Amino acid sequence: MDIKQENRAGKPRRKILKAVLLHIVMVILSFLMITPFLWMVSTSLKNMNEMYAIPPIWIPREVMWSNYRYMFESAPWLLYFFNTVKVTGLVVVGQLVVCSMAAFAFSRLRFPGRDALFFMLLGTMMIPYHVTMIPTFQILRRLGWLDTHQALIVPALSAAFGVFLLRQFFMTLPRELEQAAMIDGCGYPRIFLNVILPNAKPALTTLAIFTFMGTWNDFLGPLIYLNSDHLKTLTLGLATFQGVYTNQWNYMMAGALIVSLPILIVYMFAQRYFVQGIVMSGLKE
Repeated sequence: MDIKQENRAGKPRRKILKAVLLHIVMVILSFLMITPFLWMVSTSLKNMNEMYAIPPIWIPREVMWSNYRYMFESAPWLLYFFNTVKVTGLVVVGQLVVCSMAAFAFSRLRFPGRDALFFMLLGTMMIPYHVTMIPTFQILRRLGWLDTHQALIVPALSAAFGVFLLRQFFMTLPRELEQAAMIDGCGYPRIFLNVILPNAKPALTTLAIFTFMGTWNDFLGPLIYLNSDHLKTLTLGLATFQGVYTNQWNYMMAGALIVSLPILIVYMFAQRYFVQGIVMSGLKE
């Protein structure tokens, strides 16, 4: 009897010990992941002497806010920012519209070859971007879209991952909602707009975040298709800035922080929907 009581008393202790060790490991991993970001912030506020000091200085003795002012004076960053917002906003909105309609068709409508077409669409996710890069470039050249923002926006309006993500989420919604709408006289367009989309906010937000991050950070697309300086996005402008100020890492880190800051802000405000959409999108096959 004493042994059983000792075992029962020992179980909560082991659970507490495991939880403490798990939290310690998570804190260490979190610190390791955030260290490069903290170093970027620190470097962006240093002068040249502190930047190359040994041992490294984490907290600048003199905060150089002038690094950010100098960066804005050296390149048209506001124009780059406007171009990035324009391209990213149109791609996010367009992809939500196109992918949600395609996902609705694959999840709710029945037509010949639906499953085969969907698996063909999924198969395109296995093709690396570099394989389709040259054919896409040739198509855009024939359309006369090179050195325009259309080259970045139109090809990105449809994404197999977005269709797959939304389709999986739509299939988790009860069929009774759709049947009740049909009894009330709703057709498929009204069911899509008034029933499916209002209940799919987590998945739509998740896709919007993924699309926003991918488009905002896209460097290869602008590098290939854009030549004019007034059309450049932030990533391409930062690369140009790096070519001019190769060894001045304090200015480079200031630019990198400005480029990455909008992504952090968007993720912080939409984190709840992001996690919920990822979890619920794989519940039903």
